[in-house]
Amino acid sequence: MAQPEKDALTAVALDGPDAVAAIVGEWDEGRAVLPIDPRAPAPERRQILDAMRPTHQLGEWGIRALPGGTPMSAGVAAVLATSGTSGEPKGVELTFSGLTASARASRRALASSDRIGLGDQNPEGGRWLCCLPLHGVGGLGVVARAWSTGAPLEVVARFDPAVVAESTASFVSLVPTTLRRCLDADVDLSRFHSILVGGAPLEPALRTRAEAAGASVVATYGLTETWGGVAYDGRALDGVEVRLGDDHEILVRGPMVMRGYRLRPDDTAAALSSDGWLRTGDAGAWVQPGTLVVVDRLRDLIVTGGVNVSPAEVESVLQGHPRVVDVGVVGSADAEWGERVVAHVVAADPEDPPTLDELRTFAAEQLSTAKLPRQLVFVTEVPRTSGGKTLRRLLKGLRTHEDGYDPSV
Repeated sequence: MAQPEKDALTAVALDGPDAVAAIVGEWDEGRAVLPIDPRAPAPERRQILDAMRPTHQLGEWGIRALPGGTPMSAGVAAVLATSGTSGEPKGVELTFSGLTASARASRRALASSDRIGLGDQNPEGGRWLCCLPLHGVGGLGVVARAWSTGAPLEVVARFDPAVVAESTASFVSLVPTTLRRCLDADVDLSRFHSILVGGAPLEPALRTRAEAAGASVVATYGLTETWGGVAYDGRALDGVEVRLGDDHEILVRGPMVMRGYRLRPDDTAAALSSDGWLRTGDAGAWVQPGTLVVVDRLRDLIVTGGVNVSPAEVESVLQGHPRVVDVGVVGSADAEWGERVVAHVVAADPEDPPTLDELRTFAAEQLSTAKLPRQLVFVTEVPRTSGGKTLRRLLKGLRTHEDGYDPSV
């Protein structure tokens, strides 16, 4: 069939090197992409397609036009589906100009080290390893940096410590969970020029352990809405402005900030001020002039293994289980995942409640693995407002006897 027009939005339902080749091919033509996890359950993929309304889809079968697609405005490089607090996916529109600004600012920040040069005299010094999912900003951001700067790129379909151990790259982006797994597998991380760690808070003990093993760790802070990291080790990248607003909320402004949420003007207006400040939903503090720390998250999203999970989305699926009367979902601190998804369930029959495995199997038909509950707590009721909204702060403090608790998996 004929190639898509410039205003096309192509959903890329591939993984690994095939996905990168497809994404780069679209970018070379100035077109936008919507990366989709090809392993996600069909209902989840369909929900994203319905919400984002891409004009084309590219998969193992090739490329095909989709009925009812909405053309993309000029300048957008990627739309990334991210969990909204309501449970409906929101499409973050990220621009080509933001891609370039992010890549150049990151390059300048990382080039401050003298261990490996990044100039034309040593092109191999800039090699990147991409081992995070491409439908998230962590993986796609690596591809974007390499494409924008011309850096060599290694791509793997799925994270594996053995792949990291064998890599010849100088740079890699990880989340705390994958960093910990590399350390547990005794991967030699000392040969990397820099290891960017983001997607979730980096615990001091984990950083200390990594640095004791010789790793050069850079803790990054950013969102899908900012093309990933906009602050490295608490310091804003070139071109990025950061300030604290009401409730100490972190506000970010700069060329990396999204254009808006696709086809959702009200959500865009709520997130972006008229003068370009993005409300991150995170609370922060200045530990010293120019150095930011993230204190807490003001929104309900759970970040587990670097993946954003909407509690409302998980609740809506678990509510459909015939042995569940009510359910409230929150995140809980987890040494392996950063946070784990915890389902507080009112069982239809308290004498014969559903098991954690039973609920996970049921939900796996509609939700990807990261969204499945890893802990189950039985409660007599889920605290709610008069309007029916889950009171998650009360839920987090709710405890039951030991028989009502299943350890995480």
